[in-house]
Amino acid sequence: MGAHYHHLVFGREALTRQEATGSIVAYGADMDTPDEGPQLLGGREIALLTNCFQLHLATVTPFGWPYIQYRSGPRGFLHHLGGQRIGFAEHRGNQQFVSVGNIESNGKAALFVADFPVRARLKVFGTARVVEADEDPDLLEQLLRLDGGARVAAQCERSVVIDVEAFDWNCRRSLVPQYTEDQVRARMQPYVDEITLLRSEVQRLRAAE
Repeated sequence: MGAHYHHLVFGREALTRQEATGSIVAYGADMDTPDEGPQLLGGREIALLTNCFQLHLATVTPFGWPYIQYRSGPRGFLHHLGGQRIGFAEHRGNQQFVSVGNIESNGKAALFVADFPVRARLKVFGTARVVEADEDPDLLEQLLRLDGGARVAAQCERSVVIDVEAFDWNCRRSLVPQYTEDQVRARMQPYVDEITLLRSEVQRLRAAE
């Protein structure tokens, strides 16, 4: 947790309530520390971001309303581009362009990324920009590539690049573990293999009677 994140999110009203309930003791040290600017992404943050296959992207409409959309892709579709910069290839989608338009309007963006099996979740604030395919085709090609030589299969027309300002590792206590079909299959496979082996042994023993 860093001071910059708290300086960005704790307004006067929030601090007044923290003081009234006593929770200020958990955050006061961060607020007493001068805001030294963007928090640097570390290995832990980069590992979670670049291994995710889903996230929620929040942007702000020109009218001041928050707008949240779900983004997903093959594991690793979100890339670390060095330093504070992350990015992903934008799928063609439904052509409403709300998130893209919001980014072009003010650039403010937030990500909520969770690894449900291990109950880890990260909130990220950053400044985003949209890069059309013809502006930087090499960037889009980089964001389409995945580890192992695979590529994002969906049709993508642009890149979304985010310069991270601040982040916060959220409490894991209330996050309910959830598993994908592949994760369940991987955990069940040893038991399936053992059952198959035991059935074969039973058949062998019966045949020998």
